[in-house]
Amino acid sequence: MHPLLNDDREIRIVQQTGRVTARSLDAIDQLLLILPERAKASVWRSLPQGAKLQAAAKKSTAGSVPGLTTRLSNKQQSLVVGGMLAANSSTFEQSTFARKLVTAATAGNAGCLGICVHGFTADEQAPIVKNVIAAALAAGFSMPAYKSKPSTAKIRSIRVVGLDAKIDIDRVRAEANGNNLARWLTAMPPNKLDAVNYSDIVRSLAKDKGWDFKRFSTKDLEKLGAGAFLAVAQGNENDSACIIRLRYRPAAKSAKAAISLVGKGIIFDTGGTNLKPFLSMLDMHGDMQGSAVALGTFQAITELGLDIAADCWLAITENRTGPDAYKSQDVVTAANGTTIQTIHTDAEGRMALADALVLASRDKPGVIIDFATLTGSCVNAITTRYCGVFTNRSEWHPRLKRNGQNCGERVWPFPIGKEFLEELKSDIADLQQCSVKGIGDHILAGSFLAEFIENDTPWVHMDLSASDHEGGLGHVPSKVTGFGVRYTMSLVLDENILEATT
Repeated sequence: MHPLLNDDREIRIVQQTGRVTARSLDAIDQLLLILPERAKASVWRSLPQGAKLQAAAKKSTAGSVPGLTTRLSNKQQSLVVGGMLAANSSTFEQSTFARKLVTAATAGNAGCLGICVHGFTADEQAPIVKNVIAAALAAGFSMPAYKSKPSTAKIRSIRVVGLDAKIDIDRVRAEANGNNLARWLTAMPPNKLDAVNYSDIVRSLAKDKGWDFKRFSTKDLEKLGAGAFLAVAQGNENDSACIIRLRYRPAAKSAKAAISLVGKGIIFDTGGTNLKPFLSMLDMHGDMQGSAVALGTFQAITELGLDIAADCWLAITENRTGPDAYKSQDVVTAANGTTIQTIHTDAEGRMALADALVLASRDKPGVIIDFATLTGSCVNAITTRYCGVFTNRSEWHPRLKRNGQNCGERVWPFPIGKEFLEELKSDIADLQQCSVKGIGDHILAGSFLAEFIENDTPWVHMDLSASDHEGGLGHVPSKVTGFGVRYTMSLVLDENILEATT
């Protein structure tokens, strides 16, 4: 493992079926107890110390989360944090509920975290348990910290009790690992995760996981005519910028990718010559979250051993100021021959992605999905609770939206098309990079990127407006959300998006 990656031991998960007994709770330090709304007295009575638990619940404010907090009268003095959940609640509601319970239970010392979803049918129980486990795995993951006295309070293990039947949690684990990787990389300080270290980390992961790794240096990209990416990279003091291609081939090595994941990897964004103000630049070490989500999703696909040929493209550079940095009114030529008039150097993400999308689409994958913290206007449109999605297959809009509702990472579709390129007309080049007016920039950016998809490849662009959300979002407790890993896995496994491309 690369020394800059998280080295936590994997959290052990144990599942116990059958009746919940006092003995099954004795080894648990904190118990998450989830019951149906208006649970019958018989449900309470079937639990150890049920009368005590019910009495604690009656003292709580209706609708509060947690809905009860008490301790069991056992040797461990196990902390019980619980609440009531509607059986028909949405995945997002379940995930948010789970995050709040886990946070409340582990605010002090963590240890063995118990999960008891009781009083539901077997069909209702399984998805709730999975969402609670996902929340626990997210909370139990140590984010980057450089304090002289690091915290030692961690969830060591998870014990699920009272199950009607054991649950397959391989996918929950893989998605959690992918999300944790994305959040870890995004949260790393920019002097730790510079372009050189990022490339080395990806190379190390590729070696560990059996991925094919190729790094396109700036000299390689010059030969490929990737002038849009290189315009952003030219402000760097060194030759660290690159585009990385990863390949996962579970079968024939020569197979075309069924899915190609592309990520914006601007590891620090000053805004370039059009310098950002302080507050806008403060968290710009996270402007590479799109690449981290692409990488985390790629890892989840391979960890599950899915029979899917997959590619991953990471466009890694900084957006710097300096005498060599690109500037307004520069004209550059992208890899597909499109000439671009630069308008604003802080619209660098679409420049870096443009060439990565050309290279990805030239391999003729079944579908391309790109991820980018691209525009502030998408945040203005839908806040940081949803992400924007754009596609060159407009008939997919209902499918993309439904997928977000089902998996708990919610999205909202926006239109793109040639009509919006009217706003990007240039007198001296094929396209302007962005509009001077800035109106609907998320739509203009999506329409701009669509011009770099070759061979009419089906394509989805995710503008990650929910990449950061104060207090966490869904099952994820950190401000950095890693949004997109769970969404994309659901798109592949539940919505069967790859079948729609054949």
